Amino acid sequence: MSLSLFKHQDVVAGLLFCLTGLVVAAVSVHQYPLGSAMRMGAGYFPLLLGGFLAILGGTVLLRAIFSRRRHFIGRLMFKPVLLIGAGVLAFAGLLGSIGLAAATLALIALSGSAHHESRLRELLPLGLAMALFGAGVFVWGLGLPLSLLPA
Repeated sequence: MSLSLFKHQDVVAGLLFCLTGLVVAAVSVHQYPLGSAMRMGAGYFPLLLGGFLAILGGTVLLRAIFSRRRHFIGRLMFKPVLLIGAGVLAFAGLLGSIGLAAATLALIALSGSAHHESRLRELLPLGLAMALFGAGVFVWGLGLPLSLLPA
């Protein structure tokens, strides 16, 4: 049994963009000094970004609602949703204990296995590349105090 609906992904994305943009704009106005265009304060740039994100979300939302094309929603696929969520939770839980490299490999392995055609020989090089990228950016580039390997 399928359900005819407007572009449901675009509606959800538009709502999330609007909500996120409005929250960022509200926090920047209430928490930081705005300044002026000539002498910007700490809240000026987040206010602009939040406003642009809210406008983008409103545009996506309105286009999805008023689109004449209808999409059909089949059954909800629970396996990919659960595996991707488990990958994110595993990364967050394992990062402190086994290090960035191993936690990234766990994230890629769990999230990548959500697709029915994924293979370990494809996920392993991707996981290694992402672990190296994460180490390069966060540990070496930004100097964050993250361990790369288990202690």
